Amino acid sequence: MPSSTLFRTASVRVSALLAALLAAPAAMAIVPAQNDDIAELSLEELANIQVTSVSKRSESLSDAAASIFVITGNDIRRAGAASLPEALRLAPNLQVARVDARNYAVTARGFSSPFENKLLVLIDGRTVYSPLFSGVFWDVQDVVLDDVERIEVISGPGATLWGANAVNGVINIITKSSAATQGALLAATVGKDARDGAVRYGGRLGGDGHYRAYAKHAENDDTLTAAGATTQTGWHRDQAGFRTDWGDGLTVQGDVYDARLRQATTRDIRVAGANLLGRAARTFADGSSATLQLYWDHTERDQPNAFHERLDTFDLQLQHAVHVAGNHHVVWGGGYRLGHDRVENGPAFGFLPGTLNLRWANLFAQDEIALRDNLRLMAGLKIEDNNYTGVEVLPTLRLAWNPRPASLVWTSLSRAVRAPSRIDRDLYSPIRPPVVNGVPQYGVAGGPGFESETAKVFELGYRGRPSASLSYSTTLFFSRYDRLRTLEPNPSGPGSVFENRADGLTRGIEAWATWQAADAWRLSGGGVVQRVGTTLEPGSRDLSGATGLFTSDPTHYWQVRSSYDIGAGQEFDVTLRHVGALPRPSVPAYTAVDARWGWRIRRGLELSIIGQNVFDPGHAEFGSPATRSEYERALAVRVVWTP
Repeated sequence: MPSSTLFRTASVRVSALLAALLAAPAAMAIVPAQNDDIAELSLEELANIQVTSVSKRSESLSDAAASIFVITGNDIRRAGAASLPEALRLAPNLQVARVDARNYAVTARGFSSPFENKLLVLIDGRTVYSPLFSGVFWDVQDVVLDDVERIEVISGPGATLWGANAVNGVINIITKSSAATQGALLAATVGKDARDGAVRYGGRLGGDGHYRAYAKHAENDDTLTAAGATTQTGWHRDQAGFRTDWGDGLTVQGDVYDARLRQATTRDIRVAGANLLGRAARTFADGSSATLQLYWDHTERDQPNAFHERLDTFDLQLQHAVHVAGNHHVVWGGGYRLGHDRVENGPAFGFLPGTLNLRWANLFAQDEIALRDNLRLMAGLKIEDNNYTGVEVLPTLRLAWNPRPASLVWTSLSRAVRAPSRIDRDLYSPIRPPVVNGVPQYGVAGGPGFESETAKVFELGYRGRPSASLSYSTTLFFSRYDRLRTLEPNPSGPGSVFENRADGLTRGIEAWATWQAADAWRLSGGGVVQRVGTTLEPGSRDLSGATGLFTSDPTHYWQVRSSYDIGAGQEFDVTLRHVGALPRPSVPAYTAVDARWGWRIRRGLELSIIGQNVFDPGHAEFGSPATRSEYERALAVRVVWTP
């Protein structure tokens, strides 16, 4: 078969796989809930919000030596966000692009793709990425948004504490303790193309225990292309769950879900899953603390004419934090994760072996040393072992200096890796005849020698609060990537294989600020300016740009938000956001305005009217011109009742 035909076959096969995966045609600590009222929550109180994702222990946001932005539960409510990806738009250090009715490309610091694989996402300490492609199926990630306490968004590497895949950032979605969600809640949203409803009830368990249970239904209609064609990516999902908390630091929680996802030319995709998590935290008399966490997570994805995957994940983590010799604060621990992955392969492509036990074992330690009262050095190391590449070493070094009160200068050097996924190593897409002279024939395959992608990252940041009404943060970053994935001609036969024959370089600045313009009016904004570039090694004939594995990043994106308390229980919020043009496939820049008017009709009853893309007749956010979705202005009404 001519090489050009093989390349075209590889392109078609990979595109088919990605279309099947997308089904598109083209933390650890419990922290009391924060006060949400603008008039009562000062910038100083915001700066003292306790976060856990940077050092795996509770510390104030103002002391965290990382580029971290916190989305509070009140931010989500006032923005009128209806899903987790839409809530993530509130973080100025994240790039969020909607692909169609259910798929999103969410990333930090470049390499944006619906198959983004360098961002670690957790929900209450449970990792939710898929080992098929090291990314997140956003169509099955959901919580009752009214129960979210905060979302901690770190841009930059977090691999020393969180492991492989925490290369460009960490998103930690943390829900409220059940003690903070007592009583009943009924919520419903009806919009132009989407509807959802949730019911939740919380109560007491004995003398010091609390619980909540919930059920939720959500559905989205198909999106439309610029030509008016439906994308057949609509969906509906049902979900239920519970959480219990006891005063001695014990938490048990779980969820179940079932969904149907539309796709063109065949029956709906069925996705389902369940998870159960237990966590015990204890603080000892000497001030040290320990946390033990265990969870089981089952996911199932049945995509007709593609594959049927069943994945069971068992994860055990142990962590200990202790002060040593007065000026050393050591956090150390380890864990083991086992994934039992079973894939029933379809005719167009498959994963071999179909059944595989995936394992990840790790040990980590981080020492925060107080060199002076206003100077801290943090040195950390994680050693992680996986099926494909064995032992990976993930170090970091950070320095934090407080030149004056309410200001922080910090810098860091880190190494992170993106370990191989099943697509990288185990994918096979046969061609006809499938076997010649006993040798399997394929259009595209995983590379048996595919190695981990690596990143070496330098950061320099400043966070300050020069007055009671103004706070800001800015970070310079420089990242060098080695062994990035490419799709190369097979050197020993027909077809193409995944190899590591590209390097990358990103640099940029990200910044955001908040200004309390008046007691009842808050302005905030931020954005990113970046340059993301990749270069191929000599001799590379990379095909990934023609298969759907491409990444596409704007040179800049920014947002400005205004939150105003009108009075008499009324609120008005406006968000202006802009995203620069995407290079491949070409997507024009767009500017959108979202708005929300909220009215607390009486105690326990709130009405919101939410407008999206208010002044925009339509824009695209990702994808090829012929098939990508266009998003028009839309109106939704939301009612929340807490009797």
